[in-house]
Amino acid sequence: MEGKEEDVRLGANKFSERQPIGTSAQTDKDYKEPPPAPLFEPGELQSWSFYRAGIAEFVATFLFLYITVLTVMGVSQSKTKCTTVGVQGIAWAFGGMIFALVYCTAGISGGHINPAVTFGLFLARKLSLTRAVFYIIMQCLGAICGAGVVKGLQGDTRYELLGGGANSVNHGYTKGDGLGAEIIGTFVLVYTVFSATDAKRNARDSHVPILAPLPIGFAVFLVHLATIPITGTGINPARSLGAAIMYNRDHAWDDQWIFWVGPFIGATLAAVYHQLIIRAIPFKARA
Repeated sequence: MEGKEEDVRLGANKFSERQPIGTSAQTDKDYKEPPPAPLFEPGELQSWSFYRAGIAEFVATFLFLYITVLTVMGVSQSKTKCTTVGVQGIAWAFGGMIFALVYCTAGISGGHINPAVTFGLFLARKLSLTRAVFYIIMQCLGAICGAGVVKGLQGDTRYELLGGGANSVNHGYTKGDGLGAEIIGTFVLVYTVFSATDAKRNARDSHVPILAPLPIGFAVFLVHLATIPITGTGINPARSLGAAIMYNRDHAWDDQWIFWVGPFIGATLAAVYHQLIIRAIPFKARA
């Protein structure tokens, strides 16, 4: 049983992050805060579970880009929006894929599928720097490959004509508007991730780990509804990078920094808010 539990821990680190599903819930008095992940954990590099988790992040981000970019391009190529799924359908594609992929990969890698989520969890010491860097690299590679397959299916001419699903600040909005939208949108996502995977809630309510992918996917859906008109919605640097590399047009690269700086700031704010305000972990440690 102990060997099986290792992989359901957030980021697959070797410290307790949640109780096994189906066991009796702990009370607040019984609950003990799990120790922070070490900054560097050399032993990870010799563990197959470390590389398996990276592969899971690669495949999940690949599938995420493949489905979502195809959906975006399907809407873009139609002359009338009445014959497509529209903005709501695009938002559902992003949110639904996150729901499905987090459900599939949470027990292997933690189901991050987003460098901003990985960065936020790293700041909260939920995983080591070694694992965080490896995840981000694999996520970016998966996104590039996913967008590349879409480009191969669509052909260069059609892919470029339809915009390749690349993110940029839309006409009528400033770069400041785009940056603000990305910061707030990513804050919503990463804050939801923290709340949905909170170890204390998992210990108190054994059903919480099962439901975690649902609010995370729904948060992605809602953020896309709100910010597609502004930036096309990034909130995921790997998604923005993969599409930009395949599309490779100046306006996509001019705004690319927004889709890295914004999500990383949003993730930082969410990590600080959850750890300091919601959980008050530093104050508990002093007590």
